[in-house]
Amino acid sequence: MEHEVYVPFPVEAVRQALTEPERVARCIPGCQLDADADPGTPGGRLRLRIGSSTITYRGTLTVAARGTDTVTVEASGIESRGDGSAELSLTVRLATAPDDTGATVLSCTGTVTSTGRLAEATDQAAESAGRRVLDRFAANLAADLTDNPADEPDAGAPPAAQGVFDAEIPPPSLDPLTDDQDDAVPAEAAHARRTMIGRSAEEVDHAPPRGRYAPVPAPQSATTSATLRWAAPAAALALASAVVVGRVLRRRR
Repeated sequence: MEHEVYVPFPVEAVRQALTEPERVARCIPGCQLDADADPGTPGGRLRLRIGSSTITYRGTLTVAARGTDTVTVEASGIESRGDGSAELSLTVRLATAPDDTGATVLSCTGTVTSTGRLAEATDQAAESAGRRVLDRFAANLAADLTDNPADEPDAGAPPAAQGVFDAEIPPPSLDPLTDDQDDAVPAEAAHARRTMIGRSAEEVDHAPPRGRYAPVPAPQSATTSATLRWAAPAAALALASAVVVGRVLRRRR
């Protein structure tokens, strides 16, 4: 049988994935690996649907690379219920898809030697089952590559984002040793910093700043002082006027 399948990944990534027997086995539809399966020669169960019936095999699988563009797959098994057996020899050639998408085309050529129930199936039913298995295998392989990439990380990839605690802390704006500070530190600020040396953190936190950084005192009200300054003369004048008016009124009477 000959059949082609499409995998939307580069040739190198697909080839790397096909050289991993355990990955190949778990991408085969209907395959269930044993819990203690050897990663190099995985073993387990395979349920194969042929026409309207299903055959279950127990067996193992091996994978070998042949050059840079060819992988061979060998598998053998026996029926879990019956005396039949099957042996598969599959050659897979990898090539870049001609549609300029960077995907891979797998050209599969295989032969199956069988006895028992699989041997009783018609050639059309066996070929249809084989094509269906390969199509679903390609879909499973693409999904597996999406979740577990086989190729190495790109050397040109940008470095990981820097953590918050790894970031460089800029020097204080009042540090006299800052290289990129053009203006000299004000004398008042330097004096205030020198006076805080040797004091406790609580004293420094509560010490009011001095010099140009000291808080501006609230302006005193000039209206109150002005009022008090003019109130005394005005009161004296009003009192004198009241006395004069009183005397004039008594004389008229």
